[in-house]
Amino acid sequence: MAKATYKDSGVDLEVYAESMAKLPRLLRRTHTPRVLPAEGGFAGLFSLDFPGKLFRRDYKDPVLVSCTDGVGTKVVVAQMANRHDTVGIDLVAMCVNDALCMGAEPLFFLDYMAMSHDDPERVEALVEGISAGCLEGDMALVGGETAIMPDVYAHGHYDLAGFCVGVAERDNLLDGRQIAAGDQLIGIASSGIHSNGYSLVRKIVFEIAGLGIDDTIAECGGNTVADVLLTPTRIYVKPIRKLLTTIVEGQPIHGIAHITGGGLEENVTRIMPAGRAIEVTPNSWTVPPVFSWLQQLGEVDDAEMARVFNMGVGLVLVVDPAAADQVTSELNSLGLESWNIGSVV
Repeated sequence: MAKATYKDSGVDLEVYAESMAKLPRLLRRTHTPRVLPAEGGFAGLFSLDFPGKLFRRDYKDPVLVSCTDGVGTKVVVAQMANRHDTVGIDLVAMCVNDALCMGAEPLFFLDYMAMSHDDPERVEALVEGISAGCLEGDMALVGGETAIMPDVYAHGHYDLAGFCVGVAERDNLLDGRQIAAGDQLIGIASSGIHSNGYSLVRKIVFEIAGLGIDDTIAECGGNTVADVLLTPTRIYVKPIRKLLTTIVEGQPIHGIAHITGGGLEENVTRIMPAGRAIEVTPNSWTVPPVFSWLQQLGEVDDAEMARVFNMGVGLVLVVDPAAADQVTSELNSLGLESWNIGSVV
């Protein structure tokens, strides 16, 4: 009788080692001196206050801010297209944009990849995207985990999850307490669908319309289905952090909402204090063509579109009315298209 081996069960430890050998450079390129060496360790190490002028942080009352998320069924589109270097950016974005809503400075990120079998090139592509997202989010990728589970995932399938940790001074937390009637809602453009609603997207595009991953979309500039659906989620960290540090007089930014599942109304309303609601001005921003294309293709009601998708607004700032014009001007100078889309009532 043959002896059983791990390889026979679907897990090849030699291939796993080959995958892991490709990753250290992708982590190292995100590191600053605040990441402490821990070669071969079981955890990543990060110094909250690193000596030296460049990385000195004189915290008075620091609060750690943590967020976790995944990519959802957008990974199915990546698998259909055999294009795996962008969903890692989505993974980081879905986490770090949430942390940004609290006014946090992102510190570090860890990921979790679960796969049907080990594939060194695919692992490298996925972590390439995660690493790129961390660079854009100004934080260090300090570790992660790869699980090979052949009996859980169909061959070639995988899933991603991750979390980030940031820090904010307690007095500077954006927790919505300052939001008042009359505050203005400044919407900031998304890069497209981002990473929400892909179960509906896939049903419309592949089931109802019967399109293929390489078909072109005239309404979206002739780009392919893969190009449009795999556009990464925008990471807002660098421009918004700059905005928060340059416009400080009177703390005019009273809240930030990341527009994900639930759409504009649900995500902005969740940061409103008791007795406050929002009034959104119809047609006050530019809706990207991908949403009109999806709506027409699937004959989706307006209310359903607004409830599922960001509809072109990926982030909303709740701003003192006296500073609304200044904030919009600053955002435009930072390369972010923005609009005054409503108010707090």
